[in-house]
Amino acid sequence: MIKKSTQQKTLVKSVRLGGIGLHSGQKVELNLKPAPPNSGFVFLRTDLDPSVEIPATSSFVSKTDRGTTLEKDGVEIQTCEHLLAALVGMSVNNCLIEINRTEIPIMDGSSKYFIEAIKSVGLEEQNEKQEVFVVEEIIKISDQETGSEIMLLPSEETSYTVMIDFNTKVLGSQNATLDKIENFSHEIASSRTFSFLHELEMLLEHGLIKGGDLNNAIIYVDKPIAESNMDRLKKAFQKEEITVKPNGILDNLTLHHPNEAARHKLLDVVGDLALIGMPFKGKIIATKPGHKINTNFAKHIAGLIKINRKSNAPIVDLNQPPLMDVVQIMDMLPHRPPFLLVDKILELSERHVVGMKNVTMNEPFFQGHFPGAPVMPGVLQIEAMAQAGGVLVLNTVPDPENYLTFFMKIDNVKFKRPVYPGDTLIFKLELITPIRRGICNMRGQAYVNNQLVSEGDLMAQISKRDTTKE
Repeated sequence: MIKKSTQQKTLVKSVRLGGIGLHSGQKVELNLKPAPPNSGFVFLRTDLDPSVEIPATSSFVSKTDRGTTLEKDGVEIQTCEHLLAALVGMSVNNCLIEINRTEIPIMDGSSKYFIEAIKSVGLEEQNEKQEVFVVEEIIKISDQETGSEIMLLPSEETSYTVMIDFNTKVLGSQNATLDKIENFSHEIASSRTFSFLHELEMLLEHGLIKGGDLNNAIIYVDKPIAESNMDRLKKAFQKEEITVKPNGILDNLTLHHPNEAARHKLLDVVGDLALIGMPFKGKIIATKPGHKINTNFAKHIAGLIKINRKSNAPIVDLNQPPLMDVVQIMDMLPHRPPFLLVDKILELSERHVVGMKNVTMNEPFFQGHFPGAPVMPGVLQIEAMAQAGGVLVLNTVPDPENYLTFFMKIDNVKFKRPVYPGDTLIFKLELITPIRRGICNMRGQAYVNNQLVSEGDLMAQISKRDTTKE
């Protein structure tokens, strides 16, 4: 389900970075800028006229070989995963990323310099809460051909575990874990990309790593190097000498961690899953991950979120204190048990209200309404919905205790599913038109477990209580 969490965050101010594209060898300039709430991560190609915006979401993934590429209307953003991982790792929710080339600069092959840039300007909270996809059951996809698998399990903390196995002596099985996203910057961010020598030679032959050098990738030597190939590597990397260290990697690099390869794969998972479009709460377990399965998993989760949104169910956290409890509701509404059918008000604005009722077996209407198979009467669902709407309309007057709310019309009522003892009803009512002369037109829905159970259009009017008859 989708829930609202902490306040959204963006950068305090813009920060610029420069570097070289790994595959293109071109100089690239990045400008990370603050962005409005609910905008997410958006790339802006400033070298084009007109500029082209590409949202960082899984629906724009076009290629996953040698990195993740986004494409919109023929315009690409290549190798975006390291930057996106840094934004997620720093808990940034909204950022405009201006770039004057196709490819994100490789920097040192990690997220380190992006993290440092974000830290240099700092973050600020925004006036909107962040939506989070909360995992309620195990979600899994796998690739039979590669043996890759990603699972997302329910958990109170967002964490990542990655396991890799390349079946080589120089780089065998490794695993890495990130228990909390807050630890990303010092546990994962500095882990650099890696490659095997035979892959490197193939890429050099095809001119695909024009911006590479021995400082932005760990090269594992899994096969003996012919002297002719060694000379070619020296020329390609503009080095007088290249040697292989005892641990099987080319020189000029010292590993930051014994399991740096696994940590970098975890970094890639964080960056690729940023393409879901919102944070998630759950435990990721990834076996032999790669950009293809990572982005396919992001698409799968994005699809589940889309289905969840179609229900239009309000996003509420029942563990948080309510806006109004039952005593406060009775201060506003004239209803009393057993006909008070709203237990809590969770949200209230000028245009909407969200209320709640716990349906228990002790409800008096269950004594006569199908006692052998108790079901909440549909008319009482509408009445409960209307009582929540009464809070919305009475909130417009300074002395609600002196007013009564009366139905004027009920239209388009539909009942979708039964409501049983033990269910928690969530009511959502929104104004169809502005309140005028105390008349309120509302569209109301009632949900159980994010599933619509009843809905209707309600018209009500508030009028001053006649105290002469009391």
